[in-house]
Amino acid sequence: MLLDRADQAISSTDLQKNTKALLDRITSGEQDRYVVIRDNRPAAVLMPTERYEAIMNELEDLRIDALARERLATLDESTSLSHADMLSYFEKAD
Repeated sequence: MLLDRADQAISSTDLQKNTKALLDRITSGEQDRYVVIRDNRPAAVLMPTERYEAIMNELEDLRIDALARERLATLDESTSLSHADMLSYFEKAD
């Protein structure tokens, strides 16, 4: 959901006119996000960088999890090595 409250919506004109004040509210934590409306449609979301980075990190974790689950589903145990076998193999390589 893009908007939880009406005060999260701002027009692109308001963004142009009040950029400093809006960024100050975002960086201070007063506002968690703004949804920029242009031509009566959501055009962008303005949020603190920490929140954006957290979202991107979580997305990456979910992608890795999905890939691991996919690989586990197609695992051929007849050709796989145990963790102990891998340790033994790499210890001999030293």
